[in-house]
Amino acid sequence: MAITNNTKVITGTNTRLSYFHGWEPVSINGGAEKYSVSVLIPKDDKATIDAINAAVDAAIEEGIAKFGGKKPNKAAIKLPLRDGDVERDDEAYKGHYFINANSNTAPQIVDRAVKPILDRSEVYSGCYARVSLNFYAFNSNGNKGIACGLGNIQKVRDGEPLGGRTNAADDFATLEDDDFLS
Repeated sequence: MAITNNTKVITGTNTRLSYFHGWEPVSINGGAEKYSVSVLIPKDDKATIDAINAAVDAAIEEGIAKFGGKKPNKAAIKLPLRDGDVERDDEAYKGHYFINANSNTAPQIVDRAVKPILDRSEVYSGCYARVSLNFYAFNSNGNKGIACGLGNIQKVRDGEPLGGRTNAADDFATLEDDDFLS
């Protein structure tokens, strides 16, 4: 008998990583250290968007106990799928929805052949990857909603690095030897 998980989504191949912290956990705003990534999903990737919306609905149903036994109005809770055109003044987010996903445990990071990627420079903010996401209900400190857990990451292809990092070859010209003693 196959076990289905209605709250799990694997993103499409045009998903891009931003604020990638998959190799080492980091503390965000003084919280516990976690592995995290902002997942950029093109607005025209209807299959991924529809799967996320269905998983969020399933997480709401599974989390009714966290919401006091009643199904909440979606407008009254925090939802994980956000609009990059509205919420971010960042060119990389234009034309995308985004989800911030995190985990206490390290994601497995693999290549197209599902072989572990060992060279940390291979996966970075800006590369394209498929990401497994798990949605779940939360209710803590007066905040209620659906959160997104980070599963695993499969790098699909390289992309323009995000975050303003430049290549040394673009920053510097070759220096000629100034051997003034000869």
